[in-house]
Amino acid sequence: MRRIQGCLILVAAACAASAQPGQPAPAQPSYSMQDSNLRPALPGALQGVGIDQKLDTQVPLNLTFRDEAGRTVPLSTYFQARKPVILALVYYECPMLCTQILNDLESSLKAVSFNPGRDFEVVSVSFDPKDTPEIAASKKQLLLKRYGRPNTSNGWHFLVGDQPNIKTLTDAVGFHYKYDAATQQFAHASGIMILTPDGHLSRYFYGLEYAPRDIRLGLVEASQNKIGSPVDQILLFCYHYDPSTGKYGALVMRIVRVSGAGFVLVCGTFLWIMSRREKARPIVRHG
Repeated sequence: MRRIQGCLILVAAACAASAQPGQPAPAQPSYSMQDSNLRPALPGALQGVGIDQKLDTQVPLNLTFRDEAGRTVPLSTYFQARKPVILALVYYECPMLCTQILNDLESSLKAVSFNPGRDFEVVSVSFDPKDTPEIAASKKQLLLKRYGRPNTSNGWHFLVGDQPNIKTLTDAVGFHYKYDAATQQFAHASGIMILTPDGHLSRYFYGLEYAPRDIRLGLVEASQNKIGSPVDQILLFCYHYDPSTGKYGALVMRIVRVSGAGFVLVCGTFLWIMSRREKARPIVRHG
């Protein structure tokens, strides 16, 4: 369990798709995290938080944002060169999960031969209207330093915007989040999306550590305007530690206990197997 102090992992089973891998899927309904048979019960702070799969939905490209240089740009700016687009919804001053989302995306793309700017675009949009172009520029600089691939800065875009444009975009892609005034943080789930060159949602990737092979395949399919299939929702939530009590929430503690029990079980099984092998080993006598 990585970064347990800020993350909560829940698994929700989604409907299996009938389409074969690599083939266009038929029109799919959106799978909502509000549906009780798709997820376990969530604590109050996370009610209504999640990511719906709205495959084949057209994202409104007339929305306007500001880029890291402070220029006002329509979202359509990044859908004009017949290239697929990776969309990451984060907020740049998130103290927990958002930086990890971007870092893991960068790590995955480092293992992919395609280059941002030439073969596809990466668009990160902050859902915090208080984020500024200066903050976005700082985040971009840090990420590009990690990525370290020359001549790709024109393919990474860090946008900020006002609440109406943010809400329209997040609603369109099925991204639901909440603001907690007490902690001044957002409760949200982690994931990225791949869109076709004309702005249709092609694939969703949940959680962290996006497999480079899957990202590459998603980009290839999206570039051909193919729509992927619904996937199991493995949701990683931003969930805050309560400094006033020094404790995690009850649901988080159950996750920790289950993880600990699983670790003990694995270790115990390993030691038992090793002891059996040791007993079965023939004794070699010298002399």
